[in-house]
Amino acid sequence: MNKILRLITSSFFIATVISGCSSQRAQEPQVADKPPVELYKDAAIALESANFEKASEVLEALDSRYPFGPHAEQVQLDLIYSYYKRGEIALATANIDKFIRLNPTHPDLDYLYYMRGLVSLSADQQIFQNLYGVDRSDRDQTHSQKAFKAFNKIITDYPQSQYAKDARQRMIFLKGRLARYEISIAEWYLKRDAYVAAINRAKIVLNNYPDTQSVEQALRIMILAYRELGLETPEKNAMAVLKLNYPNSGEIKREDKWVIFDW
Repeated sequence: MNKILRLITSSFFIATVISGCSSQRAQEPQVADKPPVELYKDAAIALESANFEKASEVLEALDSRYPFGPHAEQVQLDLIYSYYKRGEIALATANIDKFIRLNPTHPDLDYLYYMRGLVSLSADQQIFQNLYGVDRSDRDQTHSQKAFKAFNKIITDYPQSQYAKDARQRMIFLKGRLARYEISIAEWYLKRDAYVAAINRAKIVLNNYPDTQSVEQALRIMILAYRELGLETPEKNAMAVLKLNYPNSGEIKREDKWVIFDW
């Protein structure tokens, strides 16, 4: 009886493995065995028609079959773009980093940094924010910081790049988001009576994002925190800066830490 059971079990396992292999073979992308020039034409057509899945398949085949082919570097650049459009963040990021590492003097590095910024921004998107306009500036901003760094690289090292103008506009948006993130943390500390930590977070806004709308809120947080700590001189200095730059800013009361920062 045990032998029969073992035989049945073994037969079932073998059949499952064979079925799995057959299914895997059926799902594997079939890219025709063509010369590299023809394959690249196929990939270009797929990219033009926004068929990024097919484009990725052809470009991956090109990259693996002809790593030193006539379009080798362009294939890698197109593959990065295709991954980005498909939302394959990890693959796009890995290929960007690899290309920059292997081609440190490539003439299209500005494009690579631009794509790195776009990919990081894409990773930071959330469906509720996109669809319903929900502000999630209180969540982790690691991807926003990476995007900001990539776009800043273009402005700093490639000021004449065709991507510089768009990179600068995206940095303005990102600065606002990053500043709001620091404010949200400062508010959190303030409500928990961690006044020194709240001041330090507010200072980040003043030092790193002085041209954002969050500066007024940062100053108000600092004034409240200094007041609670009994530090009159820093409080007066912060108040003077607030009144100079925001003359219409309302009176700051102790209970404001529970009222004006509603989140």
